[in-house]
Amino acid sequence: MNKKLIRLWATKTKDDEWWSSFVTSPLAIALNYVVVDIKWLTPNLITFFSFMTALISAVFIISGGMVNFVIAAILIQFSHVLDCMDGQMARYRQSTSPSGAYYDNLTDQIQVTLWFGSVGYAAYTQSHSVLPVFLAFLGVAFYSLRGYVKYVTLYTEMSRDNQYLEKQSAEKARLQKEEKAGLGFSVLANLKWFVREQYKIISFDEGVFIFMLSLSLVLNELMPMLWVFATSQIFYGLMRSWQRGRQISLNQKNKIEK
Repeated sequence: MNKKLIRLWATKTKDDEWWSSFVTSPLAIALNYVVVDIKWLTPNLITFFSFMTALISAVFIISGGMVNFVIAAILIQFSHVLDCMDGQMARYRQSTSPSGAYYDNLTDQIQVTLWFGSVGYAAYTQSHSVLPVFLAFLGVAFYSLRGYVKYVTLYTEMSRDNQYLEKQSAEKARLQKEEKAGLGFSVLANLKWFVREQYKIISFDEGVFIFMLSLSLVLNELMPMLWVFATSQIFYGLMRSWQRGRQISLNQKNKIEK
């Protein structure tokens, strides 16, 4: 089997989100196969292209109309493919950096805000109701809460145990090694992996609602998607907040008992 393709496949994030796992990430690998050896094309430049594509898609959403919505849906998916490409390229070239990861995550957050803010506005112009704007606001706010709680947890745990990040990284690496699918594995193994991955759809993370967002634009059904987005993010934002707070309390209790 082609060594370059094997190396590229190894850069695929093992805990990819639902839509990323079997659509946008494999497409990113295919594109990287063509461009990964082009020296002037850097991971940071691909991050920039991804962000600019997201900005342009938001303009098409705001402009309204079926044709513009379909174009926006295509651009959103292309932006997400590029978003997968930058990390893969950095890992392939062994050039990952904290600044690259920072700007990648930062632009991801801005893109989500722009996309759903634009959809909220587009739905408002269709219905002349402020409800879609409110739903978009709630969805983005509680999606941001999911990330905020994660980093507050890291800060809190690191203040208690300065080896917390190392332990988390080791556990993540262990779980990634357990994956038995991909290039070099049987069709049956990959089919089992594909079936197992479907549970991720109920997590309503970025990969899921990027799929929902594009589908709603193609079908011109914005309000149902906004309801699902808002309610799912409220649920997971509050649930993750409770889970992480409970875990911190348990860790604190275990430390006292020791």
